[in-house]
Amino acid sequence: NVVQGNTLTEPSHKESNGVLRKFDFIVSNPPFKLDFPEYRDTLASDTIRFWAGVPNAVKKVDPMKPKMAIYTCFIQHVLNSLKPTGKAAIVIPTGFITAKSGVEKRILQRVVDERWVYGVVSMPSNVFATTGTNVSVIFFDKSANHDKVILIDASKLGEEYKDANGLKKVRLNDDEIEKIVGTFQRKEAVEDFSVAVTYEEIKEKGYSLSAGQYFDIKIDYVD
Repeated sequence: NVVQGNTLTEPSHKESNGVLRKFDFIVSNPPFKLDFPEYRDTLASDTIRFWAGVPNAVKKVDPMKPKMAIYTCFIQHVLNSLKPTGKAAIVIPTGFITAKSGVEKRILQRVVDERWVYGVVSMPSNVFATTGTNVSVIFFDKSANHDKVILIDASKLGEEYKDANGLKKVRLNDDEIEKIVGTFQRKEAVEDFSVAVTYEEIKEKGYSLSAGQYFDIKIDYVD
């Protein structure tokens, strides 16, 4: 059931009474940046659906270099579309997981305070076909029944290759995928790769969901 349209202004998945339909599982790979000043204020006026706010409008739209972080609206839309026990996985720019201000920081604070987020996997660069942006996958569970959040830094994994256009890309092999999945499911701490942290520890680190910020610092002494 594929529908082409504007998910944010006119969501197609609604109940008969007009409210957003709620789902058990949602997987989303939203656009990261897109200038949308023409309907920005319409979205911002819906403070229930977009509780963390909407990015500021740009004065001039540049199709080649959009500045408005539209993915922040999609994160909120997905969270609003989950059942109380629903789970979601969303591809986001890695910069989001260490956001210090704005809409991004308000989203981070809520998903940690409400214990909705339960995992993040930071991927290697150039792992997606259509973007060179560093990406992470963030996992949510509305039931909030997790004690710890598993943070995985998979950025050093993968092998380089060139695609049909001669562009440098990175792909994960089966063993690396199994390592990521297994570590995630076990919530296992692996040196320089993964860490399982409490929600209080995340708050102490300024709501950062970056695995590297929780790794032990090792000092080597050499003669």
